[in-house]
Amino acid sequence: MVKKNKTYGFATRAIHSGAAPEPITGARNIPIYQTTSYVFKNTEHAERLFKLEDFGFIYSRLTNPTVSVLEERLANLENSRAAVACSSGHASQQLVFASLLNNNDHFIASNKLYGGSINQFNKTFRKFGWDCSFVDPDNILNFENAIKNNTKLIFIETLSNPDGSIVDIEAVAKVAIKYHIPLVVDNTLATPFLHNPSDWGANIITHSLTKFICGNGTSMGGIVVDCGNFNYLKDEKFPSLSDPDPSYNNIIFSETFGDFGFAMKVKADTLRDLGCTLSPQNAFYILNGIETLNLRMRKHTDNALKVAIYLQQHPKVSYVSYAGLKNNNYYDLGKKYFPNGPGSIFTIRLKSGYKACVSMVENVKLFSHVANVGDTRSLIIHPASTTHSQLSDKEKVKAGAGPDVIRLSIGLEDIEDIIMDLENSIK
Repeated sequence: MVKKNKTYGFATRAIHSGAAPEPITGARNIPIYQTTSYVFKNTEHAERLFKLEDFGFIYSRLTNPTVSVLEERLANLENSRAAVACSSGHASQQLVFASLLNNNDHFIASNKLYGGSINQFNKTFRKFGWDCSFVDPDNILNFENAIKNNTKLIFIETLSNPDGSIVDIEAVAKVAIKYHIPLVVDNTLATPFLHNPSDWGANIITHSLTKFICGNGTSMGGIVVDCGNFNYLKDEKFPSLSDPDPSYNNIIFSETFGDFGFAMKVKADTLRDLGCTLSPQNAFYILNGIETLNLRMRKHTDNALKVAIYLQQHPKVSYVSYAGLKNNNYYDLGKKYFPNGPGSIFTIRLKSGYKACVSMVENVKLFSHVANVGDTRSLIIHPASTTHSQLSDKEKVKAGAGPDVIRLSIGLEDIEDIIMDLENSIK
């Protein structure tokens, strides 16, 4: 059947968005522009670029043609306005917070986050004078009750790491709208194939591109996506977006660039000064990964559900946290927000506790014991002693990373082989 509308499907956009044949050589794949700098046409051209009066390439700490394709592609797949790529998922969070918060500002975060994010928010960000209130996201009132006069953003994950729990994003967005606070959503574990936070009220999206977006465990990367749907000029909460910027002849980012003003602020100001740049070679590898994202995510989620069903029936497993299971507390939210399946990251709890977890991790053959998720390969780790080890015992339990917990990232191998390896390792 001939498609009559002009909106391309996800798979098509994942392959083509932001890219075109290279005009000089005709190269069909986006080249790796391994260069630090770019020749200006003349002094007037250089001046206009530096004043942000024209778009183009200045210096690869700020802009690079390979990276720009990646930025346009992610913005497209996230149904958003613009994006800024950077060196890692943690760097993307740093860019967002540094662009919105000043000294003595406050933000709210779900307490069900990747352990590194909890540590970043609770320890490192406090050195910048940014105060965080962690709340249980299962009760939406907790977000509203934590709001202060100096609260500048709310941060959640679509699918939490490590246990795959789900936040009612639409409900949190209503709180953020009520108090005119940007909702920042980490969409790493879902990817835009399974979920678009912008469709449910998110204002800013972050990703660790290192995970499913790249998909093959080769390249570090992060990205900040500007959904283009927040009015920073409404009040005086965000002076970096609404006040004249002396770095660029006193332009007002939100006024000058409109619905992609936040992305321009991140790129032209925050990325410029923090320097957490994504390399063009990593951008190239990540772009290649995106081309098969829809195929991989279908297989990831299909395998994950089968593994979760198997483990749920295992006599040595006390609990499986996968939201695709009908008895899971997040099953209904999973159906609402993830019609194609709630990802492939989840945890299990072993009845025999910590020692059984150690034994399982050390006896897998097919699974790889690594500090990563979202690879083509199936991955396993004991969060309490690794990714969440910097947290207190109470914080570990709240984050879903207690001593009896194993995190699984289900890969693309044959399902029979995955299950066989788990069965042998649990024994």
